[in-house]
Amino acid sequence: MSRIGKLPIRIPAGVTVDVADGRCVVKGPKGELTLLLHQRVQVDVQDGSIAVSVANPDEKRDRALWGVFRVLVANCIEGVEKGFQKQLEIRGVGYRAAVEGQALVLNLGLSHPVTFALPQDISATVEKNVITVSGIDKQLVGETAAKIRKLRPPEPYKGKGIRYVGEHVRQKAGKVVKSVGTK
Repeated sequence: MSRIGKLPIRIPAGVTVDVADGRCVVKGPKGELTLLLHQRVQVDVQDGSIAVSVANPDEKRDRALWGVFRVLVANCIEGVEKGFQKQLEIRGVGYRAAVEGQALVLNLGLSHPVTFALPQDISATVEKNVITVSGIDKQLVGETAAKIRKLRPPEPYKGKGIRYVGEHVRQKAGKVVKSVGTK
């Protein structure tokens, strides 16, 4: 039995869930998400809660699918109700970011500014040196934040670059100059 998969999911007020034709459609105040279901996974909506089950809970693969799809459905519900966000921090002299329409313009110490086009359902805001990426799809928010971080990952000597807020980057020691002894 999957410990995570067998837990019921509460449907909050203002959120509707429809399951039909191998799709789970979740609608809420922030938008609508559609999740394609695996053929071995069943989702049942009853009395304000959702129960996820699998064809054969004794098989290892089915137990894995059970837990994964339970969490995916729960993330869809949380996304349309509250939304998700990731925060990135820019460190470095002259490193800046600005939002222009549906694009993020970054000055990252290169000879030219880098323009990053944001996906359709993702929005970004910039306050001083913190970029906040937000949206209703948890996977898309995380993937977009990872792509922004990849533009200039933090380097290990001075720590300059883009990192997640709260991320710890181990600093390496620089070169040590040995003094030449005199006779």
